[in-house]
Amino acid sequence: MKIAIGAANGLAFLHEEASRPVIFPDFKPSKILLDMDYNAKLWDFGLAREIHAPTKVVARKGYEAPEYQMTGHITSESNVYSFGIVLLEILTGRRALDETMPAEEQNLIEWLRPHLRNKANFHYLMDPRLEGQYPTKCAHRTMRIATHCLRLDPKARPLMSEVVHKLKYLHDEMIGDLGPKTSYGVGPSNHASANKYALGRCSSPLRCFQGSPQQEYYPLPLPPAPPNPSLASSSKS
Repeated sequence: MKIAIGAANGLAFLHEEASRPVIFPDFKPSKILLDMDYNAKLWDFGLAREIHAPTKVVARKGYEAPEYQMTGHITSESNVYSFGIVLLEILTGRRALDETMPAEEQNLIEWLRPHLRNKANFHYLMDPRLEGQYPTKCAHRTMRIATHCLRLDPKARPLMSEVVHKLKYLHDEMIGDLGPKTSYGVGPSNHASANKYALGRCSSPLRCFQGSPQQEYYPLPLPPAPPNPSLASSSKS
């Protein structure tokens, strides 16, 4: 969770708090560095562009947003999608694309989709190296955040500051040190659609990402996989 929060916070800063907000050109796990205390730092964004300027790059296959298939451009919403994929990798212990796996399990999203519709299968989705030793409720809600980041409509995805807000809340809840409900307010943002979930007005930040009551701890279904995945080529490592 600490790594996810650090990476999300880095993207949120680039998108919303930097003096000249920028888009990370090719977000993927190899762009996240860890220090000795597992603090996450983003690196290698030399191709970053201002957030209002169209940014055309070669995205890493497996992390590219569906709209990239049609336009070839990276946006802040595309970064959110890529973060959702990375968050799924953290939860499942699997790669976005892994050709060493059986054919039906090589694409992480394709493998996940049928299992997300059955809550009883959730334990099967988590990283087996955890050996079941994880807070189930927190894991469900983190999976929900990831699926919100993967919404097909770019405008329906949360801001990275909203993702940070939710992950921090879950982290505090997980360690039993939950502070005041407003302790992680995202504050003002220069993003045009900032605070679209009205986090400051929620009685609990958890509700800002929840569906119906019966879905409270159940991850949302993932959108269909992007069409024509062969259109996106891999970037150099």
